[in-house]
Amino acid sequence: MNTRAPRATERGFDSAHFRHALSQFATGVTVITTRLADGSFRGLTASSFNSVSLEPPLVLWSLGAGANSLPIFSGNSHYVINVLAAGQQELAMRFSRRTENPFEGVEYELSRTGQPILKGVSAWFECHNRSRYPEGDHVIFVGEVEECAVHPQSALLFHGGRFGKTD
Repeated sequence: MNTRAPRATERGFDSAHFRHALSQFATGVTVITTRLADGSFRGLTASSFNSVSLEPPLVLWSLGAGANSLPIFSGNSHYVINVLAAGQQELAMRFSRRTENPFEGVEYELSRTGQPILKGVSAWFECHNRSRYPEGDHVIFVGEVEECAVHPQSALLFHGGRFGKTD
């Protein structure tokens, strides 16, 4: 078996085509939350979430290298990954935009380390910020799960540029 094939000399697609192809992969939707040093909160919507390992319990997500919240999430010791339920599309939209206070009017409770856990999510994972890997135009975050909870219900999905849900 030849495992040393030469790399392609040029790509046969552009970024728009690549994005369109990626949009055919249905993903769940998460909101990653953390607490800042001044006690305020930061949150962002991410669909790039995946399990890495059961032992130790590791998960990953990614954030654009140019995101203004990159220094916050890179520097904090903990964050929570909130897995959104089918009825939480508004939360996904709210945390995908830059707004003055996206937590205003949002129900949450605090984790063991003081991170916001959004009410009504289907699962949440409180993570120690274990490692970060710059790759391409994103940074991959690997979190070691210290606490988690599950509330089974229909999931919010993102596919083809639109929200959907599981049955």
